[in-house]
Amino acid sequence: MTTETKPTVGFIGVGNMGWPMAACLARAGFPLLINDSRREVAQNFVQQIGGGAPDSLRQLAAGSDVIVTILPTSAILRTVLEEGDDNLLSGMRPGTLLIDMTSGVPSVTQVLARRVAELGGVLIDAPVSGGVPRARTGQLAIMAGGDPAAIERAMPVLRAMGSQVLRCGDVGAGQAMKALNNLVSTGGFLIGIEALLIGQRFGLDPGTMVDVLNAATGMNNSTQKKFRQFVLSRSFDAGFTMGLLDKDVSIAMQVARETATPAPVSALVRELIGAALAMFGPGADHTEMARLSERLAGSELG
Repeated sequence: MTTETKPTVGFIGVGNMGWPMAACLARAGFPLLINDSRREVAQNFVQQIGGGAPDSLRQLAAGSDVIVTILPTSAILRTVLEEGDDNLLSGMRPGTLLIDMTSGVPSVTQVLARRVAELGGVLIDAPVSGGVPRARTGQLAIMAGGDPAAIERAMPVLRAMGSQVLRCGDVGAGQAMKALNNLVSTGGFLIGIEALLIGQRFGLDPGTMVDVLNAATGMNNSTQKKFRQFVLSRSFDAGFTMGLLDKDVSIAMQVARETATPAPVSALVRELIGAALAMFGPGADHTEMARLSERLAGSELG
């Protein structure tokens, strides 16, 4: 496929994750129109990577075949989509495919998808996992929810940003899965840190413990990619904030409530995140949750 035959992608949100994801689309030959709430960031992207930066959301929508959004919250997505004097729906052409890659609230996304459909477009959700390093290399895991035909249509765009596209179900299913994934990941992190603290007090070396966990059944993402790199090193700079983690786990708990599913262990995980958030602030790296456990134990891993 030549560059000329590829759809024009309007990309909204070039933050820590969005910038490298949009850069992957540019490398794959997709014509890009860029928007960010910080106009200077959008213009910097165009200067460094390429594409255009329309003056308004309306203009971006009018010039795009596919629109990708990756924003902090569903509330911000709603504003960008349909609120105020300048929004996407005011310029969106019939037949436009909107790919929401926000880690959003599934029930809100379902409402917005119906609104997009009323105007002749189609919305799918496709949140991601893998962090900034895998965003840079185009190796994200993407969890897609929506009409199968729309997901198939989105595949060339999604595969430029991710090495795995996992179809999860109807609209909102990808976001539900993303939130639940982060819940499981956080639980593994917290129980792993407690195990390291117990073992250190017993006399085990934390680094040795990490090696053993990674060779045994206690292995998880945190033992492999976080404990040595960001906790034992004391760098606490994995690149994902406490505030964003709190949002994702809160979404998982909302899904639990909406489905009337008892989740006592998940509720404890959410409570511990809330305590860490209060202690270190929403801008702190999420790996600083380990410092909460250390304070409770009265000792520091090293």
